[in-house]
Amino acid sequence: MKKISLKWLVLAAGLVALGAQAQERVRIGFMSPITGLQAGYGTDNRDGAALAIKELNAKGVKIGGKPVIFELDVNDDVADPRQGVQVAQALVDKKVRFVLGPYNSGVTMPASRVFSDGGVIVLTVASNPRITQQPNQSNLFRIGATDNQLGAKMAVYAAQDLKVKTVAVIDDRTAYGQGVAQEFTAQATKLGLKVVAKEFTNDKATDFSSILTAVKAAKPDAVFYGGYSAQGGPMLRQMRGLGITAPLLGGDGICSTETATLSQITTELNAYCTQGGALIDRSDKGKKFLEKYKAEFKRDPLTYAAAFYDGAYLLAGAMEATQSTDPKKVGEHLAKSSYAGVAGEYAYDDKHDLKSSAVTVFTFKGKDVVPLKSL
Repeated sequence: MKKISLKWLVLAAGLVALGAQAQERVRIGFMSPITGLQAGYGTDNRDGAALAIKELNAKGVKIGGKPVIFELDVNDDVADPRQGVQVAQALVDKKVRFVLGPYNSGVTMPASRVFSDGGVIVLTVASNPRITQQPNQSNLFRIGATDNQLGAKMAVYAAQDLKVKTVAVIDDRTAYGQGVAQEFTAQATKLGLKVVAKEFTNDKATDFSSILTAVKAAKPDAVFYGGYSAQGGPMLRQMRGLGITAPLLGGDGICSTETATLSQITTELNAYCTQGGALIDRSDKGKKFLEKYKAEFKRDPLTYAAAFYDGAYLLAGAMEATQSTDPKKVGEHLAKSSYAGVAGEYAYDDKHDLKSSAVTVFTFKGKDVVPLKSL
């Protein structure tokens, strides 16, 4: 099992602020793909959480009358379910009681069972609806939109704004990819769109020529891909190479500058994607977050840095409100409270899905991911 230790995440600013007072260290586990094909997303998630931890330590949080130092325990799950289970068990064994992550639905499904048995509070952006429908998951909270929202809203945009009549659907056979593709297909069918081709690949593939040849023969108005940028970018390049000019549609898995970079296309991409959350650059909170993130890491955030940032604040706020680091008390508070974060409003239904999650449609201008409208 691969573990990444980042000592800089134990932030000196907080230590200095607390001085010689008695301190309690509160470890918050983190897991995402830090290496491998999806490393860009994992690093983005990590840095969003790290920025919040730095700020919390600088301001000096007190719980139960004692000042606390938050530490981020960073772990690499490589977007692999088996690795994810090992990481989850290691965190439980170390008695880490709170976790931000995982990122992937395929990792979250098995890892969440380990966390449930260990009584760990989990905040995840994984979008497959089945995650929160599993039994004994009262300790898990979703901090992003579901596939129902991401896939369905992309279908609505395709029908109403792009005036698409026929679509081809491809997925990468991961829990995320299949889930978002199924939701897109269901909503597209309801709206009268005709699915003229259904194909699948995997999340390690690099050659899509055979499935794209079949797609080309079907002559769709658009191609929906359920998967991630690591395949979405090269797929887009190969589509254009085969003369498929139809727009590429997808969920949040391709909503990243990485899609544009990997496509190696220098002209207009003609691609659209959906992402959970409001347009953060339209709010004061969002603008401040973007400024702070760029100042700290010398780059723009990708898809879910803001959600992981919010997640850290959500946990710390629940601990302050309950004056406790008991996972049971923190979980009970999360379930009944609400928090206005950078990426949106966090208030939960009985399944611990967000009661309301805005979905924004994005397109690409060069390598920039540009918001079009919220649905």
